[in-house]
Order: sequence, then C-alpha cells, then structure tokens
Amino acid sequence: MKKFDVEITETLQRTVSVEAVSQEEAEKIVTEAWNNEDYVLDSTDFVSVDFKTVGEQELSENRKMEILLVQPGMYPQKVTIGTELKDFQDAVGGTIAASYPFDDPVAIVYNDEGKLTGLPLNRAMRDEQGQMYDAVAGTFLVVGLGEEDFASLSPELAQKYEKQFHQPETFLKLGNRLLVIPVPDDAVKSAENKVVSKPPAEHDR
Repeated sequence: MKKFDVEITETLQRTVSVEAVSQEEAEKIVTEAWNNEDYVLDSTDFVSVDFKTVGEQELSENRKMEILLVQPGMYPQKVTIGTELKDFQDAVGGTIAASYPFDDPVAIVYNDEGKLTGLPLNRAMRDEQGQMYDAVAGTFLVVGLGEEDFASLSPELAQKYEKQFHQPETFLKLGNRLLVIPVPDDAVKSAENKVVSKPPAEHDR
C-alpha cells in the first residue's frame, strides 16, 4: 500500500469591461481592482480542473512476524511482534544491531550496547566445530530474512534455532577465558515460574 500526494488545480475565469486609453492601462486597472478584491472569482467562474501526482511514499502497514525471543536464563519463546524499528528496540531494550552468522536466511537482532552497559551474557555463539567465538549480551531475537527486510521464521527454522538456543547458559570468567555452563532445567523452570511473594496482610500477622 502506498500514499500518493495529488495536486488539484482549478482554473477560474471571468471577463470584465473597463474603459482605458490602452491595453496596458486596462490590464493595470483590472489588476489593481483584483488586488483590492473588487473582483472575487467563485464557482460560477469555473473553467477546468487538473489533477497531478506530485509525490508518493510507502505506507507502513501494521504487519506482524513470528520470531524467536531468547532471554537470559530462559528457554526460547515463539512470539509475534510488529515490524517497526521501535518493536525491535522494545524487544531487546535499546538500540539494535544485527548479525548474520548462519548459512540459513536468519539474523540475530540484539542490543547494540548490551556489552557496554553490562547486560548479562545470554548465549554463546559457536562456529561449525562447536567452538565459542563470541557471546550475545542481553535479550536477542532470531528472525527470518525476506527479500528486503526481516521476516517471520519458517516453522522449520523456528524449530532448528529453538533447539540450538534451547538451553540457557551462564558464563564464568577464568583469567582470559570464558567458561560456558548450561543452566540446569530446574533452575530455568524456577526462573520462568518465579512468583514475587507479597508481605502478609495486617490481620494475618
């Protein structure tokens, strides 16, 4: 869907008679009279109308996409989000960046300042040999790639990357090395089902 700017030009015309010694003087008299609003053209003076497109722009539709949301300490979740920049920024909690580390048509969308602002490390990024070469800080998204922009993940890719990032990980720094430890399932479940306890009511004390 596009938005078009269409210019409408109406032509009004009226003939008036004035006495003058020359054509130039007659036009000057009529011009001054028109400037003084002695002649005000209206719909009865209509002659023609012209329509001309002077601009166009793409309309952003309220589209949605199906993606994976990967949060620290949590299992990946299939979620539906909007396609606007703000939707991605809200999902990761800040300005976004994207990387394309896989052969599949997918991208990792993450908080561009996650490591600088001290967000917790989330998942390790590994090469084909399974060796970690980087880690993503903070919440990130796994999205599909369309012809020109991000797109929904296919069911097959959603399943594949849910499996790849399924187990939450914790990171321990040992000197210059970073040790990656899978989070036990019982710890993950307790994080997902964590309930904030309320103080007892006055009459219960």
